[in-house]
Amino acid sequence: MPCELCGREVKGCKLAIVDGAKLSVCPDCIKFAEGAPEEPPRPPAPVQRFLVQRTRQTQPKDIYKDMQQDLITDWNHKVEDARKRKGLTRQELGFRIGERTVTIAKIENGDLRPSDQVIAKLEKELSIKLLEPISTEKPATTPTTPGTTASYTLGDFIKK
Repeated sequence: MPCELCGREVKGCKLAIVDGAKLSVCPDCIKFAEGAPEEPPRPPAPVQRFLVQRTRQTQPKDIYKDMQQDLITDWNHKVEDARKRKGLTRQELGFRIGERTVTIAKIENGDLRPSDQVIAKLEKELSIKLLEPISTEKPATTPTTPGTTASYTLGDFIKK
């Protein structure tokens, strides 16, 4: 390896700081160095194994995979109608299920999606169903060929 200060080919070059620059210098040129910088210590093998394991664990998980039910589309209107049928005010309903009146108002206005726990409380108190099973059916697709009246997909436009 050549010395970066004098240019001689030497096997035992060491890192040193010469005039503020980090250089690989030979033993003869080390006298011009201000001091050899210390190389950062390598982490021990168990730490490296831990880092590799941690990078493997950070792969994203599909949180919707085990989901069996979903909130119905008009849930806010259904909650409001059921509350009025029972003759309850927002304040009374909130007291019965342990939620604030403001929370009930936001749920009925559709500004706040209720958590699973609140959904269970609302279903029990108002005797309604807010969750429906998720359908796993795939939409029917029809093959499209140019010149037919079938609908086009985005892929059809990209091909053209």
